[in-house]
Amino acid sequence: MNVLLVGSGGREHALAWKLAQSPRLTKLFAAPGNPGIAEHAELVELNIADHRAVIDFCRREHIGFVVIGPEAPLVDGLADNLRTIGVGVFGPSKAAAQLEGSKGFTKDLCAREGIPTARYERVHALDGARAVVGEFGLPVVIKADGLAAGKGVTIATTAEEADAALAGLFTGPGAEAVIEEFLTGEEASLFVLTDGAHLMPFGNAQDHKRVGDGDVGPNTGGMGAYSPARVLTPELEARAIEEIVRPTITALTRVGTPFQGVLYAGLMLTAEGPKLIEYNVRFGDPECEALMLRLESDLLELMIAADDGTLAEHEARWRDEVAMTVVLAAQGYPGTPETGGTIGGIDAAEAEGAKVFHAGTRLAGGKLTAAGGRVLAVTALGSSVAEAQAAAYRAVDAIDFPTGFCRRDIGWREVAREKGE
Repeated sequence: MNVLLVGSGGREHALAWKLAQSPRLTKLFAAPGNPGIAEHAELVELNIADHRAVIDFCRREHIGFVVIGPEAPLVDGLADNLRTIGVGVFGPSKAAAQLEGSKGFTKDLCAREGIPTARYERVHALDGARAVVGEFGLPVVIKADGLAAGKGVTIATTAEEADAALAGLFTGPGAEAVIEEFLTGEEASLFVLTDGAHLMPFGNAQDHKRVGDGDVGPNTGGMGAYSPARVLTPELEARAIEEIVRPTITALTRVGTPFQGVLYAGLMLTAEGPKLIEYNVRFGDPECEALMLRLESDLLELMIAADDGTLAEHEARWRDEVAMTVVLAAQGYPGTPETGGTIGGIDAAEAEGAKVFHAGTRLAGGKLTAAGGRVLAVTALGSSVAEAQAAAYRAVDAIDFPTGFCRRDIGWREVAREKGE
């Protein structure tokens, strides 16, 4: 089977690496891809926003299945148009992708279905938003309603921070935001494959969103992750599936928009139990890199089953080890990153036993250079979080990227728990 992978980040490199291992794969194409993905796929120049161009390419190259990595094409309805012409797709419809495309849509669904989540209000104007923030008190969570590449969330601890966040969101007509109460607890990421009827738990992880060590500084798309996150115990995971994920899938199926693909639930583990922070309708990044290193099953086979309704006939098998991903980002991230810096030492890092996934790289004059904010996702295995952490940072230290930086404490909470601290 010929497969087209849509996307260009670390998540897509991890997916390409795993898809390339499938005996069902004939040829893998990627659009637009990156230099790391090029090791596993033929890169093609396609305007993914031009659905007709994507369809024409699929027909020309006899593509039997399309894997859509990022959220924007899903929210834009690419999966719908491909299914219309009989091409299989890993990813939800436009209607189901509203779970990520609109924070307000998801919060309203939670309210209707009794799904545990933070108290919230949807706001449509700056003055009204300011009034709602005053009612909620501080700290307060302010979210852009639409897609924001993982950076549209502000946890405001002062009135000045809240007002600045609101002013940044309401800069023109049609802006919407969601104001939420601040939840206390530890975060975890839960992944579930579904064909709209059957649910398959598909691993969990703990991401590190803040840019600085000790979880300080602004939110990012993710500076590192490890899997599994043992803080999400089997009992808590089962509760999250039954109280949060399953009612969501059931609700979407009931209204005729079944969810097919991977549903990523960002959870807060509160004293009352798991509560939904938000949904993503694709794999997380950098969680995907850690998950793919642990997955033993044929990824392509599971993705096809999620599309054709046969997921109940399959199971996912995982390595026992812990996987950890450390993101190397360009200086200035998550603001304006310094692009163009040269990168070396990837072979040396992989000689340490790690896998280095390309996130924001390009070739310039035959040299590998930084092309984005998050540049590399260095991923390693270990028998414990501490061992995986040590292996990942050994590989990080083998990489020559003078204009890059990383957090040095990914997994710090679990490492402390392993030590009994």
